[in-house]
Amino acid sequence: MSQTSSSPSGADGSAPFELHYFPPDPDLADMVSSFYFARVNMPRFDEYERADRPQFRFVTAADGEYIFADAHHAPVCRANIVGPTSGRVRAISNRPTQMFGFGMLPAGWAALMGDDADKLTDRAMNAADLFGPWIDEVAATLEKAATVEDKLVIGNNFAREVLKRDEPAPMWFIRTVDGWLTASASPQVPELVGATGMSIRSVERMTKHYYGLSPRMLARKYRAVRAASALARGEGLDAAQLGDAFYDQSHLIREIKRFAGATPGQLGKPTSYTEATTKGRKQLAGKVSPLVSET
Repeated sequence: MSQTSSSPSGADGSAPFELHYFPPDPDLADMVSSFYFARVNMPRFDEYERADRPQFRFVTAADGEYIFADAHHAPVCRANIVGPTSGRVRAISNRPTQMFGFGMLPAGWAALMGDDADKLTDRAMNAADLFGPWIDEVAATLEKAATVEDKLVIGNNFAREVLKRDEPAPMWFIRTVDGWLTASASPQVPELVGATGMSIRSVERMTKHYYGLSPRMLARKYRAVRAASALARGEGLDAAQLGDAFYDQSHLIREIKRFAGATPGQLGKPTSYTEATTKGRKQLAGKVSPLVSET
């Protein structure tokens, strides 16, 4: 098992906040970005999550809410499906809790939902509404697991069960989009259209279906979160090859605040959550897609 640990004060369960990332098993690599386990030992957790890919999350103390970029509120449930997000998300827990979850790549999201991703963009739902009482049994099994290693085995097997490819996703298209997003500091839509050989309308339809966003918004999102992650890790934008990605300083500030929930200055002194997220994902480099490890 491969693990990255991003706990501010160690991994003995006593730190105020603790976070660990794990790459998925090889057979899930096209569908799962990473698994993660978090322990919150604070009476209240209130942080901005940056714009992200869809998530499947199990929470031991379901007492909180998600507030999305359009001000929509969704309660935290024992088992949550969070759709792709177009901006920062405020995540709140009103008491100490533990969370085990995994991010879904476009093929995984399509396998889970079998529907257009943009129908759940900036929204969350109770997984019990999709799976029924069985999902509570999975949540209970995860909660009773003695170690994080045991949770990871359960998580990989659960993902295999729910991410079944009734209609295989067009991996050629997904790999083309992922390559477009990572090849340039500021991806341009005409380049994606040319790479696919499709019309702009067809490309827009397919990115909304599998990523939940239009190509233009997708490019803005990943440009901003890559820059935000680099700043939170203490890297300069030039070192991260992002120095020319923004028109000027005001453009940089505006975009990062929209998609990451903080200004560049604030990211220079990141919260424990932001630091753990960005450094933990970076440590997965070489084990997962650069689209995951760099954001």
